[in-house]
Amino acid sequence: MSLPSDTTARLAQAVEHLHNELAGVRTGRATPALVEHIKVEQYGTMVELRAAAAITAPEPRLLVIQPWDPSLVPAIEKALQSSALGFNPANDGHFLRVPIPALTAERRQELSKIVSEQGERARVAIRSIRED
Repeated sequence: MSLPSDTTARLAQAVEHLHNELAGVRTGRATPALVEHIKVEQYGTMVELRAAAAITAPEPRLLVIQPWDPSLVPAIEKALQSSALGFNPANDGHFLRVPIPALTAERRQELSKIVSEQGERARVAIRSIRED
């Protein structure tokens, strides 16, 4: 039995959404996906961090964020500190260094609950697509 193309596209979209959600979960390794969706105020409007800066991970436990405009460094620093990720960036004037702390046992349990909830939402979405 073959699926209609719109159903296949919707299923692929649901899986891609889950993939993007899981990429944003903080594990022990630094990846730009951890912070790229954080909203930053840029010239009076809120934009995602990936639109305002280059994000790299030169080391497994370090992110380097270099804004396109150096005047945005304080706004990015404030956005990172107020996020729920618990990061404490170091401001070097032209860019930010964000050390990724090691995970604690309770944070690991918290993250496993978050991942389970995201997986369950994806399963529900896929079931509803199949029912349609």
